[in-house]
Amino acid sequence: MSTATGIADDPQRKHQERRAIGVACGAHALHDGYTDLIYVMLPIWQSEFGLGYAALGAMKSVFSGALSVFQIPSGFLAERYGTPLVLALGTALAGVGYILAGFSHGFPLLVGALLVGGLGASTQHPLASSLIAHAFSGKRSLKALGTYNFAGDIGKMVVPVAASLLFLILPWREAVALLGGIGILAAVAIYILIPRFRDQPAAPEKKNSVAGGARAVRRYDFSLLLSVGVIDSATRMAFLTFLPFVLTAKGAGIQTIGVALTLVFAGGAVGKLVCAFIGARIGAVATVWLTETITAVAIVAILPLSLQGAMVLLPIVGIALNGTSSVLYGSVPELVAPEKRQRAFGIFYTGTIGAGAVSPFLYGLLGDAVGINTALLVVAAAVLLTLPITLVLRPALRA
Repeated sequence: MSTATGIADDPQRKHQERRAIGVACGAHALHDGYTDLIYVMLPIWQSEFGLGYAALGAMKSVFSGALSVFQIPSGFLAERYGTPLVLALGTALAGVGYILAGFSHGFPLLVGALLVGGLGASTQHPLASSLIAHAFSGKRSLKALGTYNFAGDIGKMVVPVAASLLFLILPWREAVALLGGIGILAAVAIYILIPRFRDQPAAPEKKNSVAGGARAVRRYDFSLLLSVGVIDSATRMAFLTFLPFVLTAKGAGIQTIGVALTLVFAGGAVGKLVCAFIGARIGAVATVWLTETITAVAIVAILPLSLQGAMVLLPIVGIALNGTSSVLYGSVPELVAPEKRQRAFGIFYTGTIGAGAVSPFLYGLLGDAVGINTALLVVAAAVLLTLPITLVLRPALRA
């Protein structure tokens, strides 16, 4: 019996795997739900505190900025103090941020609360991803990370909806504090349930991993993968920024635009799960070529289509647009040594989230200069830049 088969058939290991993916998916759903809950709260805070749009934008930037910047330090802390403690404390801190928001009676206190929440949320992506990579390997790791990514999208839908329902029976302060309290309870559950691996990370299915040493991984391979992730994230955010204006030009109203975005996001949630399984079947490089090509072609196709035609195409765009991310995240463990995965995931998420934050502004400048349609053609062309890079990565990511 091979090492990989022995681990896969070990009941204790199977139990650890189930706990690992359960904790990681639960943490991802809660943290991503907390992140998108801000969108629900912004109109309430504007009315409550008399804030302008610049102040509202600043609040979102404080949370997202803290989440992005402190992901790498979170990885270092986990290396020193352990993933269970750091992930649990981060989850608790994210909950405390919303509890403090419920007690805030002014803009400065609210900003401080969001800073605390963002700091706590920064722990989730690098540590939960690394936990999955530790428990699973090879194709199983790619599938598990795809499931983990899908769980985040579920949280983005469930937590804001839960908040909206709570607002029907509770004042917003009590409702937000209650949601924050869930983070405290979740932190306790995470610390208790998260598996403590005493053995090595899951053995590879074949002798082709970094740890196995049979397949050469070049020093720059991770940087190339990061560059693909940065381009993919930047073009995704740029497309989502321009899409409402493209649809408006086709005669769409506010409600139609809302439906259109829902179609894209629903397709994206499906894409994160499905493309991970496709990647495990045909390989990461082939999947990236498939999703990025469909994305570029679909973006170009939307421009001349009627409003009805564009609406039909949007779920497919969503699947391809978001599906690439699961394959990219799932490939990180293949390019770094096990002891460096937390740090690598922190760097990867920081780079992709940062690119997604900056790109709408940069592409917006381009849109002002040449028009939205031309800018979207540039976005579609930028997507295709990922293809030659993945060819260079092919030896390291061969299925």
